[in-house]
Amino acid sequence: MNIVDSAAAIPTRAADNLGSIYRKIGFRLIPILMLLWVMAWIDRVNVSFAKLQMMDELRFSDAVYGLGAGIFFIGYLIFEVPSNLLLQKIGARRTIARIAIGWGATCALMALVTTPTAFYALRFLLGAFEAGFFPGVILYLTLWFPSDRRAKVFGIFMSSAALSGVLGGPLAGLIMSALHAHVGLSGWQWLFILEGIPTMLIGVFCLFYLTDKLKDARWLSLEERAAVAADLERDHAVLGDREHHFGSVIRDRRLWAFTAIYFCVIVANATVAFWGPTIIRSAGVADIQTIGWIVSGASLLGSAVMILNGFIADRTGRPLILCILSLLVASVALGTIATFLHTSAVITIVAFAFALAGAYGTIPVFWQMPNRLFAGTAAAGGIAVINSFGNLGGFLAPYGLGLAASETGDVAGGLIAVSLIVVIAVFGIVAARRFFTPGTV
Repeated sequence: MNIVDSAAAIPTRAADNLGSIYRKIGFRLIPILMLLWVMAWIDRVNVSFAKLQMMDELRFSDAVYGLGAGIFFIGYLIFEVPSNLLLQKIGARRTIARIAIGWGATCALMALVTTPTAFYALRFLLGAFEAGFFPGVILYLTLWFPSDRRAKVFGIFMSSAALSGVLGGPLAGLIMSALHAHVGLSGWQWLFILEGIPTMLIGVFCLFYLTDKLKDARWLSLEERAAVAADLERDHAVLGDREHHFGSVIRDRRLWAFTAIYFCVIVANATVAFWGPTIIRSAGVADIQTIGWIVSGASLLGSAVMILNGFIADRTGRPLILCILSLLVASVALGTIATFLHTSAVITIVAFAFALAGAYGTIPVFWQMPNRLFAGTAAAGGIAVINSFGNLGGFLAPYGLGLAASETGDVAGGLIAVSLIVVIAVFGIVAARRFFTPGTV
């Protein structure tokens, strides 16, 4: 008798103790997934700090940096859907381990870059390896938590992106300042080496630690597994019929509507992630360690907003309004940065913190909406499509701002454009309400 069939025999105490069971699952899975997402973001955006040294040493222009930073997302786009569909076949444990080991090795190899071509190639490869991790985790968590508990879980997990800035900023400043010219390597080279190797080690650990499915979770009792299985069945029944087939979901206009919205959201996220240190330096802050601490403080605020939005969305069942409010904050803040970039360092830094919090705070509540429309293979492929094509915004923002900075010597005009793109996302989310039963978002 499997755990679903045994649901009728669940003792009352197990069914009534679901909260503690889900906390047990959360404590088992979320910390390691958060650690990996922290490392993913550190390895993805540490180039924004390396830029402060490597551009002068390697004689790279802002346009070269912008293209290299953004080309990551091309590799991400090409390999994300296959990676997420592969997860359906081989499980999360091996998929996540493969991804982490690959991107950690690529990050470390960035220390060998000497030409724009090598820079582009390794950034592309980094995106190819990391492809599938984020949507894979989102899909993985749906196997363990019902929809009425996911926004909080998503918020806690996704806060890792902001936490990476809390840790990554000061760490990058320390490594680049303390180890510059040590044994003949520049600070930016040490940055890539010391932040890539730990990711590989964590990936190996995941092979032995993660559990693919609820039925294999020997760290839960049979009664606990049966209680969760029954609760997940209840959730499936409440959600009703959803699209399960990938071929059908590709033709679903709702998928592409959410992809377009997510594209605009990621434009804002990539702007603050890849141009944050440059914005702060342009405001008049020269010391790399100080820039790192400023990014850390802004990221701490962003992390708090992501978690808070997740808790509020679960409590109210209204992720849509939180998405809109977060995006409006980001749009206004980006416009404020552009206005005061060269006249007030204090206003620029405060506005940067709000821009980061607004852009990051959108993510966990956004994913609650498409997850209510699709299930099964459709969810695996649909999440990957939204994330991969939406992440083209991550290519547009760094590259577009790099071109603007190379042509004009300033990023202010590009920041205004990003602010307007975020407003488009707001209108898109408002229009997307028609996809849902009234009162459910």
